[in-house]
Amino acid sequence: MTTVRHLTMTELEAGLDEIRNAPKDGGLLQLIVRRPNVDQREMLEEAELHPAEGLVGDSWKQRPSSRTPDRSPHPELQLNIMNARVAALVAQDKGRWQLAGDQLFIDMDLSAENVPPGTRLALGSAVIEVTEQPHNGCMKFVARFGLEALKFVNSPVGKQLHLRGINAKVVQPGTIRVGDIAKKI
Repeated sequence: MTTVRHLTMTELEAGLDEIRNAPKDGGLLQLIVRRPNVDQREMLEEAELHPAEGLVGDSWKQRPSSRTPDRSPHPELQLNIMNARVAALVAQDKGRWQLAGDQLFIDMDLSAENVPPGTRLALGSAVIEVTEQPHNGCMKFVARFGLEALKFVNSPVGKQLHLRGINAKVVQPGTIRVGDIAKKI
């Protein structure tokens, strides 16, 4: 197994200009990842999104949430979306993007200013809506990308730019494919 050197804060911060240059609209869906079970990943070329299931076949529906009173899956955490430029920076290799745990990787500005909660995105034949639920780095993120990467995505700038990503829910079912364009509606 190849050992990956985690980037320093200086190296991570050097990538901010590239991240800030992500498209404000019309972002390319670069990767779809289904998580059938905890710590399992399936990279897909095509997937179905459904309002009751999120990404069909993903384990979201079976995952308890500390953010709901009865620990049921949180309806506003169906989809975890990460800016592909951030994933490329912290992972250093596209084969490692899936380790972030997100399902969708889009080359698009996911900042609070550009896609605030309530923003709807058309993606393939589906429509998703950005939710207010924060998406924060966790200990798995540290193990996979390093403590500096966690500090980077959870820094004030990281929070403003949503470097760790955003959460969304499905509002219109449909099919998505790698290569689809995410358009604000």
